[in-house]
Amino acid sequence: MGQVSASSSVTVTAAPEKVIEALSDYETLRPRILPEQYRDYRVVSGGQGDGTVAEWTLQATSKRSRNVSATVSVAGNTITERDGNSSMVTKWTVVPSGAGAEVTTKTEWTGAGGIGGFFEKTFAPLGLKKIQAATLASLAKELV
Repeated sequence: MGQVSASSSVTVTAAPEKVIEALSDYETLRPRILPEQYRDYRVVSGGQGDGTVAEWTLQATSKRSRNVSATVSVAGNTITERDGNSSMVTKWTVVPSGAGAEVTTKTEWTGAGGIGGFFEKTFAPLGLKKIQAATLASLAKELV
């Protein structure tokens, strides 16, 4: 078993505080920016920032899906989503960049062992980066 991770970034024209506020909105903004790979999205409790719990099915490929129950914590410029169903953790980090902000999302989890783990570590990040890029592109459009 080893750590598997995928990371993507985008620069947006919005102020960092506005980006954190937008990303922390799990009720209204999040459902609008999530690509088709996110199914059955719903807020279980909260909805705005720290303490929010949201659930969804992430359909990574036609044969691979993961049921996520994410508990959200917000600390400064970082939003962390911890999956209660697995070791998966996604962090959204927002830092000033020129006239706006750079937004980075990084997802990590403990992968499988053996040959399956080798393929997971090799191919899963590629697919997840595409999903991350689509989410970040939608976020950038929302913040214009």
